[in-house]
Amino acid sequence: MSRRASLLATALLLLAACGSPADDPTDASAGTETGIVSTNSVLLEEVTGSPPEEVPSALERIDDPALPEPLVDPAEVISGGPPPDGIPPIDTPRFVPAASVNWLTPDEPVLAPAIGETARAYPVRIMIWHEVVNDSIDGRPVVVTYCPLCNSALAFDRRLGDRVLTFGTSGLLYRSDLVMYDRQTESLFSQIEGRAIAGVLAGAELERIPVQTVTWAQWQQANPDGWVLSRETGVSRDYGANPYTGYDSPDGSPFLFEGEPDPRLPAMQRVAGLGAAEDPVAVPLADLVETGVVELTVGGGPVVVWAVEGLRSPLDEQRVHQGRSVGATGAFDPVVDGDPLRFTRDGDHFVDAGTGSRWNVLGQAVDGPLAGTRLEPVDHLDTFWFAWAAFHPTTRIADLG
Repeated sequence: MSRRASLLATALLLLAACGSPADDPTDASAGTETGIVSTNSVLLEEVTGSPPEEVPSALERIDDPALPEPLVDPAEVISGGPPPDGIPPIDTPRFVPAASVNWLTPDEPVLAPAIGETARAYPVRIMIWHEVVNDSIDGRPVVVTYCPLCNSALAFDRRLGDRVLTFGTSGLLYRSDLVMYDRQTESLFSQIEGRAIAGVLAGAELERIPVQTVTWAQWQQANPDGWVLSRETGVSRDYGANPYTGYDSPDGSPFLFEGEPDPRLPAMQRVAGLGAAEDPVAVPLADLVETGVVELTVGGGPVVVWAVEGLRSPLDEQRVHQGRSVGATGAFDPVVDGDPLRFTRDGDHFVDAGTGSRWNVLGQAVDGPLAGTRLEPVDHLDTFWFAWAAFHPTTRIADLG
């Protein structure tokens, strides 16, 4: 079977799996590869949203004449297989203390939003099956998202004007990327763009919250008192499995992507993208892992981008924790107390030349004169080249030579 045929079969399997009724989350066989379900999960904060509105739905008809004109060609917004919410978003996320987690392996990926007094981690082994988590952190309504086809993790504030939105999975793709919809107006949102591309809210943009993809060990070491998204999601899934086996192939091609990918780099090469619409720049991940640190000017300001080895791809082997090593990245404003710092990598940490302080991949000084200091994160996106270039066609490619 070809890889494309295999992925089509996967989409059908996801559709069938996600349409099945939810199992009792207290069943020891539900939703875990280990047969163990935590009994100490808690609901940290209630997730609320504004009431649904009686307006025309772009989810039902993207080109409804009663709606504003879509911002993209409706023909480019195509079905990915499952129906709306066929890939079920998590609307009542439960969390477990980091110290109690024994079902994650050191090098597998977790998503780490830069928000909240107490950190939260969202394991990719869960996100790969749900893609959207509606949450609230320190009273701030947020949505954490992950698109497997683009390997793109982004988080947003759910507030838009007077509305507090809650999001679902539309079952649609735009340039192979997740299209979300809000349950208040049923407008369609492009994940990578973070904006409504069709519906009553067309043109509205969500506020980005920086998020990193790092290893479980890196996050746990930095946040021993943090919270981890629980496997008690209300549905039964094998949260150790990768339903996109083989997708992360360096010589492969994107799934359900219309047109030709930008030829400057291989389509499935991983990059760290920065600058968004203002000054887009792509940093090839393999080069960054080899170099360790690169200093850039993005949007007129200094940015340090760094990487360490160890993070495994969740889209490679049949089990998430067995994927090939691809590396974890971070992007930060290097200025502390008015002074720009310069960094070099030292093992799995980074050292600034000015004070000799050591920093972890999350931008925290762990020892030295600046211990306890945190660098200000800069929005960046770890993704495949085809996706970054499709949404940022004027992007430059950083030369790390």
